[in-house]
Amino acid sequence: MSDHLIIFDTTLRDGEQSPGASMNLDDKVRIARVLEKMRVDVIEAGFPIASPGDFDSVKAVAEAIQDSRVCGLARATVEDIERAAEAVKPANASRIHTFLATSPIHMKEKLRMTPGQVLEQITFAVDLARNFTDDVEFSPEDASRTESDFLCRAVETAIRAGATTINIPDTVGYAWPEEFAQSIANLIERVPNSDKAIFSVHCHDDLGLSVSNSLQAVLKGARQVECTINGLGERAGNASLEEVVMAVRTRQDIFPVDTRINTREIVSASRLVSSITGFPVQPNKAIVGANAFAHESGIHQDGVIKKRETYEIMRAEDVGWDTNKMVLGKHSGRNAFKTRLTELGYEFSSDEDLRSAFDRFKELADKKHEIFDDDLQALVSEEIAENYQDKYRLISLSANSTMDKSSSANVAITNGVTELNGDAQGDGPVDAAFKAIKSLLDTKASLLLYSVNNITSGTDSLGEVTVRLKDGSRIVNGKGSDTDIVVASAKAYIAALNRLANSERRFHPQNESLV
Repeated sequence: MSDHLIIFDTTLRDGEQSPGASMNLDDKVRIARVLEKMRVDVIEAGFPIASPGDFDSVKAVAEAIQDSRVCGLARATVEDIERAAEAVKPANASRIHTFLATSPIHMKEKLRMTPGQVLEQITFAVDLARNFTDDVEFSPEDASRTESDFLCRAVETAIRAGATTINIPDTVGYAWPEEFAQSIANLIERVPNSDKAIFSVHCHDDLGLSVSNSLQAVLKGARQVECTINGLGERAGNASLEEVVMAVRTRQDIFPVDTRINTREIVSASRLVSSITGFPVQPNKAIVGANAFAHESGIHQDGVIKKRETYEIMRAEDVGWDTNKMVLGKHSGRNAFKTRLTELGYEFSSDEDLRSAFDRFKELADKKHEIFDDDLQALVSEEIAENYQDKYRLISLSANSTMDKSSSANVAITNGVTELNGDAQGDGPVDAAFKAIKSLLDTKASLLLYSVNNITSGTDSLGEVTVRLKDGSRIVNGKGSDTDIVVASAKAYIAALNRLANSERRFHPQNESLV
């Protein structure tokens, strides 16, 4: 029988550190429930000390989740650990994850601590965390650039203090697979009390090696992998949960381990995270990309028709692609609509929200013949987003585009009190609409990203637009969808402005020195 490989999902914590990927409390609970349905072992719900909103989100996840273990991140300080302990206290099973940097550059330049002081702080932090839970994880931050002997001492110290999981993070994505794997093997072999803890890895994708590093470490004895849905994470992202899980599941001839993940929920989780964060999944993304199981080559098509295994190493149905075959239309009833969205991970807080979403569904059904799961997710994600828009909302938009001439747009927006109307000209209807909105709301935010995707095929497809804005140090995403791409663009722009208006300031845990 294969050993159990623990899947530690940090989409709600490290994933949220992607610029513009901020999630509100309800977003986090919805994702956590899908992760629980997927049978993720540990859900790192956030960094409670970062802000009151983060604390409330972690606590809400802890209250909502029954089967997965809920974890909170904490620096190696009293305030952080006590705050994390309070946030995860309602959970059926809780964990405190505390970290402290151990590389020479981090100890000298960031912490301003000596190696001896770092070891003392590790003992103090882990011991304190054990007062609140018997499940404590310790991470020597920037482990892949830490001197081998000192890393062994830090790990031994943490285990002696009571850490039950030792996570070795490649914080800056610097490690090389064979090198990283050997470091895991060395720790397990050299640290005297290594048998008293589970070894974990947390790899970043700066060199595109996060999954490879993680899998090589598993072959050398790591029994927990920290990862995120869609590989979401700061900078280039984290190891992708779907890739790690399916690599292990598909190559059981190589791996002496397997996960407990219900892989049929992978695609639904991917779509939910994408819709909430506004980060589209590239079509050629492994496992969850739209082209992952698509065959255009005639030779490939012929082979798959004759025998699927000729060009597919896994079944599309096994990762959840069979859910995309569900088609709803204008004759579908409210119960079918609600049931399908529940299966996709969406819950309605009231009958009024359901009625409103169903009305939008009917409007869309009148515009296009077939409505697929992707259409539903875009439609309801926008409905949920608008429930949080307490400041601006698009009322109407008309745009005029003529070849070789400037385009014009007229926009009407409500701020919850009055209706604002504005006109502008621009280089195309989208540019004109954005300029009209910007003049009405007098925003100084700059546009970092404008991305358009068709959700389903056909000229009547819903267009999905992602807009990323920056205002000072804050970066947010907005998402909008409509069969009219100009309207979808305006919705996305306004959604991003609402996020700027509603977002609270948070600090990044790896940019803050210990206090």
